[in-house]
Amino acid sequence: MATYIIGYDLKKPGQDYSSLFEAIKKLGNWWHCLDSTWIIKHDGPATSIRDALTPHIDSNDRLLVTKLSGEAAWAGFSDDCSKWLKNNL
Repeated sequence: MATYIIGYDLKKPGQDYSSLFEAIKKLGNWWHCLDSTWIIKHDGPATSIRDALTPHIDSNDRLLVTKLSGEAAWAGFSDDCSKWLKNNL
């Protein structure tokens, strides 16, 4: 199972993006410790993640899905956030 990072810029103030967040959670084991960034474990290519999430964003929003290489470094996260990263990257 690959690990992907999902980043987005949601341009419409006051818009309800809860369906986007729920769609991300349904894709696999997830991490969300930064405002506009998620990391998920997912069986499938980045395009399948993009295609699943695109219906949940507006036409002027931006979405990036990238497969992670496994090397990472971080600082300032809670123990739970750090533990997830250590166990899933």
